[in-house]
Amino acid sequence: MRLQLALNVDDLDAAIDFYTKLFGEAPAKVKPGYANWAIENPPLKLVIFEGAGAHGTINHLGVETETAEEVVAADRRMREAGLETTGIDDTQCCFAEKTETWVTGADGHKWEFYVKHADVEQFTNMSFGNVLLGSKTDATDRGHGNVCCPS
Repeated sequence: MRLQLALNVDDLDAAIDFYTKLFGEAPAKVKPGYANWAIENPPLKLVIFEGAGAHGTINHLGVETETAEEVVAADRRMREAGLETTGIDDTQCCFAEKTETWVTGADGHKWEFYVKHADVEQFTNMSFGNVLLGSKTDATDRGHGNVCCPS
């Protein structure tokens, strides 16, 4: 697992330049208004969104897991602890196909637990329901603009 930090930036090119220098490696993925790094040391998934919110603010936080089963276990653990999650969804968002669950922290920050299955060419958040849990639904656009987290 590794921690994910998703930041809002005003200038994608300047942010890519800064974070490439800071961590000593180029982004793993760059798309219009979006870039991400899969940094090994320290283990961090850094994601930046251009124009998605106030400059320098946190877009969302997350934990990238290695398997969908770890996402299910995290969702179960959080629910048993009394936290309200979105449940497990198979989605396409932020240029990736993922299995994910979301929870909102006491401070209002969105937290995502997810595993990435594949890269895709779309940014828009599309949910395919609880495929992993056997309750597949039709794909729906959650309509969250350029932020890949639920309202």
